[in-house]
Amino acid sequence: MRLPIRLPLFLSLAGFGPLALAAPPDLRLAAAAFEEAQATCHADAQALWGREVCVPLLFADPVTRTVIASQAGQGDALKPQDGVFTGRLPEQHNIANTALDWDGVRWAMIVWPLPDDPASRRSLMLHESWHAIQDSLGLPMRSPNPAHLASVHGRVAMRMEWRALAAALRATNPESERLAIADALAARAWRRRLDADAGALENQLELNEGLAQFTGEQLSGRDDLDAWLAADLKRRESGPSFVRSFAYGSGPAYGRLLERHAPGWRQRLDADADLGLMLAQALALDTPATRQELPDVTATRLGLAGVLAEEQAIALARAETTARWRQRLVDGPTVHLPFQQMKISFDPGQVFALPPQGTVYPVLRVVDAWGVLEASDGALIADSWGGVTLPGPATRDGDRWQGPGWTLALAEGWELDNAGPEPGLRKR
Repeated sequence: MRLPIRLPLFLSLAGFGPLALAAPPDLRLAAAAFEEAQATCHADAQALWGREVCVPLLFADPVTRTVIASQAGQGDALKPQDGVFTGRLPEQHNIANTALDWDGVRWAMIVWPLPDDPASRRSLMLHESWHAIQDSLGLPMRSPNPAHLASVHGRVAMRMEWRALAAALRATNPESERLAIADALAARAWRRRLDADAGALENQLELNEGLAQFTGEQLSGRDDLDAWLAADLKRRESGPSFVRSFAYGSGPAYGRLLERHAPGWRQRLDADADLGLMLAQALALDTPATRQELPDVTATRLGLAGVLAEEQAIALARAETTARWRQRLVDGPTVHLPFQQMKISFDPGQVFALPPQGTVYPVLRVVDAWGVLEASDGALIADSWGGVTLPGPATRDGDRWQGPGWTLALAEGWELDNAGPEPGLRKR
């Protein structure tokens, strides 16, 4: 059985987009957002997690690396300006939605521009704020890759669970809610038979991104939050990858249902908790850890036949993508860069499982002792997180190396040995 992966808090998850189109930071809007976040978490009065969710905030422009901070740092990197603090984030830090230790302060960093919708903006700010305090709650950041969620069975069963959770959130009476929750737990158990570690890997992400998203949504001030979350679960069914993004839907749904049925559940959490099991226990539902078949009545209620047909069609297109990534990152010439002090940012909604070799990150940025890597057309990381594999060949371009879809700026004292069948790094 594989051990749970525990990465230091330098992993960051962010959406990548056309950065050149991002609006430049507006100090007035940033100051208003800081006040909004403070008012939101102060209104919570430590009720949600038993401690203050308010943390220092840092808004970062990915184009210019300009940052706007809610307070000063411990050094002189940030200067006061128009009621906020401004500076420039050094290249050795990735810009992403994440928790960041910099200039003597632990920040919740958020990529600029912020969402225009007030509830979405508050949700994002409080999501990242929770990441900055999660260690103190005994819930460390962990980042596994549950590759079984890329299979047809894994995707179908996840969509079944989401449909049942949405039905539970929309339920208008206890009987229909209980039936929907039982359906969700049945789909969950049916999926978790796919891999001996499936439950543990999924739980880690639900306790990481799932609880962060629950916190953000719980404090967002949305009207009819349960209805909004149910609709969000439906939207997520069409996502290209569930492997790293599923918990953003499942976590808030289980959190809301636990709020209804398991008072004090948040205080009972630990790093090995299972949100589904906690809900089953609260409702005295007898649900096995794994299930070989989905009950026929559950399958009918959740539309299994239609979802299966859709996912089988998706799998055909996925097979073509798998062949492309395998040729590019496994069978063809490659360059391998071992991780030493890695900091990484990527889009969790785009990762692509490529078992048994690992996971493909279509776009990512890595900062390590050897320099800064930026990849825009695929990089492969094994489940052991020992390093990153890039498509070759590599060529020198001035003070940088580049390959198909990537560039590498080496730190002083490092060289890329481009000779032999497996080019790699060495220290001068």
